[in-house]
Amino acid sequence: MDRRKERRLNLELPVRIWGVDRMARPFAEIVRVGNVSNRGAVLIGMRSKMQAGDVLDVQLGASRAQFRIVWISFSGEAGIQALEFERPVFDAGIGIGLPKVFEMVGTG
Repeated sequence: MDRRKERRLNLELPVRIWGVDRMARPFAEIVRVGNVSNRGAVLIGMRSKMQAGDVLDVQLGASRAQFRIVWISFSGEAGIQALEFERPVFDAGIGIGLPKVFEMVGTG
């Protein structure tokens, strides 16, 4: 049985991330996000040198928020969690964010 508190969606979307890496150099890149919940996700294809505990900005469409890196792998994946005061960027329920993406699917 899954012990997670929030529903997760197994999908991949492009997002923009930016911040300061562990060498104190600013970075910005486009990566994919997957395994999405209201308060977190997994970044896929991250090239910047970050470590657990670092904070970065994530933007999906017009929505953006700050996230803390919870874990990071050598393959360029990182688990992120929204900072407590941030509004959900990846709204896996009803509201802003992902439902707009779902509305676009199948309309073309």
